[in-house]
Amino acid sequence: MAAVRVLRRAAAAARLRGAGPGPGPHRAASGARPPSVPERIEEKRRAALLGGGQGRIDAQHKRGKLTARERILLLLDPDSFDEYDMFVEHRCSDFGMDSSKNKYPGDSVVTGRGRINGRLAYVFSQRNVLCSGVVPQISLIMGPCAGGAVYSPALTDFTFMVKDTSYLFITGPDVVKSVTNEDVTQEQLGGAKTHTTVSGVAHRAFENDIDALLNLREFFNYLPLSNRDPAPVCECHDPSDRLVPELDTVVPTESTKAYDMLDIIHSIADEREFFEIMPSYARNIVVGFARMNGRTVGIVGNQPKVASGCLDINSSVKGARFVRFCDAFNIPLITFVDVPGFLPGTAQEYGGIIRHGAKLLFAFAEATVPKITVITRKAYGGAYDVMSSKHLRGDANYAWPTAEVAVMGAKGAVQIIFRGKEADAEAEYVDKFANPFPAAMRGFVDDIIQPSTTRLRICHDLDVLASKTQSSPWKKHANIPL
Repeated sequence: MAAVRVLRRAAAAARLRGAGPGPGPHRAASGARPPSVPERIEEKRRAALLGGGQGRIDAQHKRGKLTARERILLLLDPDSFDEYDMFVEHRCSDFGMDSSKNKYPGDSVVTGRGRINGRLAYVFSQRNVLCSGVVPQISLIMGPCAGGAVYSPALTDFTFMVKDTSYLFITGPDVVKSVTNEDVTQEQLGGAKTHTTVSGVAHRAFENDIDALLNLREFFNYLPLSNRDPAPVCECHDPSDRLVPELDTVVPTESTKAYDMLDIIHSIADEREFFEIMPSYARNIVVGFARMNGRTVGIVGNQPKVASGCLDINSSVKGARFVRFCDAFNIPLITFVDVPGFLPGTAQEYGGIIRHGAKLLFAFAEATVPKITVITRKAYGGAYDVMSSKHLRGDANYAWPTAEVAVMGAKGAVQIIFRGKEADAEAEYVDKFANPFPAAMRGFVDDIIQPSTTRLRICHDLDVLASKTQSSPWKKHANIPL
């Protein structure tokens, strides 16, 4: 609540700064003369800064939410906001909307430009398709968003929500009840938990308005301003040649035992910082942003803790979308592979795993940014191929000593190849394929590296690949298997 009080004071100060001298109350009441044009401008400006009025501002605060202007003050650097169209009003005359009490300067939306940590950013309402792939677009849902309005955030690169106060749905609970006779609340239908864990519509949810805006400022620092600008490079106090001894023992000797891929990611990233995207959805794959020697990188990794790291429909789409964003904005890709295959079953096959899995393959193959891949353990079959393998134009592909690059695991393979002689054949299969040497001998990996040297190798490769250029045949656009 202390933070909210600070914001209220800041908003009040901003209103006073924007108000200017203006006419005093005695002048408006006396009727001595009509207000001059400058005085009318200042009156309008004061009205616009109050939005719907003090009563509605207080009601917003009682719900634990900030006003639009308070949100902008918190998101942008102090005194950096230049507003557009402050005096615009709607022109609707139906249902009594032409009454002066139903008109508000700014027409219920605040737009303009400012700076986030000194870098230019625009606060706008709905101009998405033409900007896609040109400038990064982020939506922060901080209240109800329904009907056709939901497609604006759906078209942006990242959609974030606030827990318990933000909602996204095409049709609300009342319409659902009248059409399908289902009883459902706003939260169940389109709340942050639904969209970050079930539907995958939103990429992350935050505790409250302040938490969301502060995280958005941090997230913004990972991204370039456009597809022609490099991602920001931060001063790095974490040595690029730092060894990570704990990685030498992070992968269990028992191949069926799980470990946490996030332990590896945090260990190799600058200052152990990793901004995970969609942490609660399709958790069998991990995606997000980190820095290596100050450079922004996108990280993709299978998660052995969830479904053994198998790829399925949701994880394939999640990974493909992230890879395509990184490629669009020239962010190098680091991929950690521990994948036993695609998730089997009729639900996956009927759901189109072939088509959806192809999206991830397509995204990695199409990407022309630097691509570095590390196989930590299992790399089986088509799933190995899909995970940024050498066959998809990878730049540097490494294997740890614990890596197993094969068509499938030993048990499944010998049941197919050596029916009735599995006991003898399994040991032979393990000896031949449950190690990284066959892949290295065929040139599928560039080197077998000690896990503790992974950060050092990646940072060195990124230096070499910083000037990478790779072109593809001219085309209007590709036809990804949507």
